[in-house]
Parts: sequence; structure tokens; C-alpha cells
Amino acid sequence: MSDIYDELGVKKYINAYGTVTKYGGSLMSSVVLDSMREAAQHYVELVELQRQAGKRLAELLGVEAAYVTSGASAGIVLSVAACITGTDPEYIRRIPNTEGMKNEVILLKTHLSHYEQQVRQGGGKIVEIGQNKYTYLWELERAINDKTAAILYFVESESIQGSLSLSDVLKVAKERNVPALIDAAAEIPPVENLTKYLEMGADLVQFSGGKDIRGPQSSGFIIGKRHLIEACALNSNPHSAIGRPFKVDKETIVGLAKAVELYLKQDFAEEMRVWTAQTEYVAAELRKVPGLNVRIGLGISPGIQPECIPRTYLTWNEEELNLTKDELVELLKSGEPGIVVSTFPREGIDINPHMLELGEEEVVVERVRQIFLDRVE
Repeated sequence: MSDIYDELGVKKYINAYGTVTKYGGSLMSSVVLDSMREAAQHYVELVELQRQAGKRLAELLGVEAAYVTSGASAGIVLSVAACITGTDPEYIRRIPNTEGMKNEVILLKTHLSHYEQQVRQGGGKIVEIGQNKYTYLWELERAINDKTAAILYFVESESIQGSLSLSDVLKVAKERNVPALIDAAAEIPPVENLTKYLEMGADLVQFSGGKDIRGPQSSGFIIGKRHLIEACALNSNPHSAIGRPFKVDKETIVGLAKAVELYLKQDFAEEMRVWTAQTEYVAAELRKVPGLNVRIGLGISPGIQPECIPRTYLTWNEEELNLTKDELVELLKSGEPGIVVSTFPREGIDINPHMLELGEEEVVVERVRQIFLDRVE
């Protein structure tokens, strides 16, 4: 039976990769979809809806304030802009031109990735500290001056050699009265992380709504200090500001709010039990395949989020089997059904159960087994 993707000629995949944006993040529940359909039946004022949805999120999470965004990346832009402009309407109109403003945003060299562009979009001037293998606390302290607008910290990069710890960064930020912005886009589960970083002393924290929360893919939210959340809102849609292109429609706002509500009611122990069982099944079955080295582990390198979910790691002698990890990835992806997996440094792939539907682990095992048996024969 054909569906909308068949009509468009778009290939569907079994997701053994994780909640990555390029494959659509996660799947929404019927309850979330129903709430979005209901929202689509009426007209409302977006400013009021944003305000009330933010209030609802803040109540659910027990935080000071919250704001719905079009994703964690948009949250970075708005958070940076908020720290530069505050609620000053003249400054808000001038963004991204921040000449003469307090506009410097401190980033650790080890935290630089493809997201620093969002700092520039928000009007920030990046001040880079540290080296690839080490960063000293005095470098952070010395970088702070009367032009410093904020410190931006990526939680996924904390384990990289050369990073400062989040607790040390937050301590300095508090002592020097500099806003600390925390990107925690994919840092849940565990659910406790939703409020952990504010409790540690962060001023604003950005999350994705389309990953483990299973809200709309083009959604996220910022939580934190009320005055900064207000500045985020003024820099965003529907106002004529830097965030105007980051439009969040009424359906997405409602869907995200409902998804967070449902998320807080989940049985996370049961979810972890299912993920562990799927991983143990995959590992046990693939250990029977000649030439495959199989182990179960957590995230083994920075950027593999969430770190708490066990996954199956596969390695093999690429020369003996005449099969590289990139070739295996492509064979899995191009087959029917298509299966997407991630690779890890140096060699091998990992099979992540996070977004697998029940029973799909069996399909993954059979496809991997057949590919390797064909090579051995």
C-alpha cells in the first residue's frame, strides 16, 4: 500500500542511527498529531499562544520561563541575540549589526563545530579560547571584558580532550556576572537533564523538541531566566527582528507543548529496558556471524548522544572481507527496506536502538548477517 512518501518518490528508512536531523529526528505519537490537527482548525494570536505555551512549559518543568523555538539551533540564535539586545527595541532592530554593543560570545576551541554560524546570525562576535588538547580556566577568566555578552557551552563537547568542565565554566560565569548559554539539544534522556543545567547555574538552555521528546521535528525550546526569555521572544517571530525567519506555526507550538507534557509521564525505566533488550538481541545474533567483532557499549566518542543508551558496535577486517564501513553503510541504506546506521572513528559502525520500532532490530540483524555471509562465502 502506497503512502505520501511513495507518492513523492522518497525512500523510507529503518532508523538505527538515532535522532539526527537529516533522517527526521523522531516519530510523533498519535496524541501529539491529534493536538496539531486540532490546533490547525482555529485562528489564534501567535504572541498570546507563545506566551501561554511558554507558561505551560515552565509550569511542567518547574523553571522560571520558557519559549518555543523552531529548533535548538534557532534557540542559539535567539539566546545570543537576547544577551546582546536585551529588550531594547533599537538594538533589536539593528541585529545582526552589533557594532558598538556588548557583543562578544566566548566559545572553547574544542566546542567549535558547525553551530558557531548561529552565534554570528544572532549578532555575536566569537571569542575563541583554548587549544585542541587543553584549555585553562584562566583563559576563560581573561577573555571576559566589558564587551562580553555571553559564554556558550555545548554539553556534548564536555568529554572532548581540552574542554573545561561545565561546572567550572558556570562558576566563572556566575562570579563575573556573564550569562551562560547551554546547548543541550540531544542531552535527554535522562529526563533529569531537562532541569539539571539550570540547577547548576545556567541562564538559558536550548533543547530540541524533535528528538527524544518526539515533538515536531522543526521545534525546540529555551528555558531560563525570565528577562532573557522575554528578550528571546522580542527577537523572534512574529516581530520584525532577526528571528522572523524562525517562524513557529500554531500547530508546532501546540504539538511541542503536548509532547513535553507526555514526555514527563513516560516510564523511562521501561524504555531503557526495551533499548537494552534490543541491543542485547542484536549483539547476540551478530556474534554468530563469522568475521564480525561485536561489543555492547555506550557512546565512545563526543557527539554520540544520548550517552546513556546502549548500542551495538561492529568491527571487522576490511581487507579480508573486502568491505569498508562506508560500503556497509551504503549497502544497508540502499537495500529494501533501507536501514541507516552511524559510523564511529577509525573503523566500524554502531547500531543504535533509540529510534527502532519493536521488531525492527530483527530486520537489521538479518540484513547485516546476509551482507557478511555473502562476503565470507
